[in-house]
Amino acid sequence: RAIPRLFALVLLLWAPVAMAQSDANLRLLVGFAPGGGSDSVARLLAPKLSALLKQNIVIDNRAGAGGHIATEALSKATGDENLFMLGTIGSLAVNPHLIAMGFNPSTDLEMISMAVSFSNVLVVPESSPITSFAEYLRASREPQTRMAFGSSGIGSAGHLAGEWLKHMASLNYQHVPYRGGAPAMADLLAGVLPSIFSAPSDAIHHIKAQKLRPLATTGATRSEAFPEVPTVAESGFPEYEALNWYAFAAPPKTRPEQIRRLNAAITEALRDPAIVAQLDKMGMKATPTSPEQTTQYIRRESDKWGRVIRQARIR
Repeated sequence: RAIPRLFALVLLLWAPVAMAQSDANLRLLVGFAPGGGSDSVARLLAPKLSALLKQNIVIDNRAGAGGHIATEALSKATGDENLFMLGTIGSLAVNPHLIAMGFNPSTDLEMISMAVSFSNVLVVPESSPITSFAEYLRASREPQTRMAFGSSGIGSAGHLAGEWLKHMASLNYQHVPYRGGAPAMADLLAGVLPSIFSAPSDAIHHIKAQKLRPLATTGATRSEAFPEVPTVAESGFPEYEALNWYAFAAPPKTRPEQIRRLNAAITEALRDPAIVAQLDKMGMKATPTSPEQTTQYIRRESDKWGRVIRQARIR
């Protein structure tokens, strides 16, 4: 009798703890300001993930240092299963080549799944005298035009896209980093910035409203969001390709069971027709992958962009 009673007592004591764990909020870190591309994707997915995981998801924006502030916070949260992150190409694959981090995201964090991939789009204000990519190249080679391009931060996909073009096309324009895509877009619309390599989600509504003019996209093939806009590759630079992507990661030493649980929910969410349709409108393609595939892809991307960074001498 003592053993069953003891077992019952253990169950009674354990049950509230188990319920507290399942009812605890999940914090989803985003390394950029609200309103940008990664923030928009996080907020699109959060309600579906919350329903699938049966936990409330709170978006935690930690903007700064090209996403490094959020990534560093994740790296220090060892084993915290109430925390995960929607990282970017910059924060997960590029920053180790630019910042003395003390850790390497591609080897030290637990990768969960890719989220989306997409081409960036080079845009100028509708009031700009530049009406084509060829004109943009000419203007970017002339010192008196003081051409510049903005991005969501140093090491972001938009930054790398611009710097790689600068290297390949012998341009002399300047990079202006921001703390996210939204503030960069605000300055572009206000006429403070002449151009941006923008995430489609940041630019598409302004393009449709004829406030921005698209000049080129950065993928190997034309973007489904902007089929009439030529790629940089087809405009004289066949080796040019600069895809942007976001991926989910968890703190170091997160249990495999939790990684699988999050991966299953993310995969189901990214296959939801309503979410796929919304991502399509944002110019993004849903790309769920296994944790192993995610790790392998991010390591390849880190190697690729590390070579570009060294070649272009990006600091």
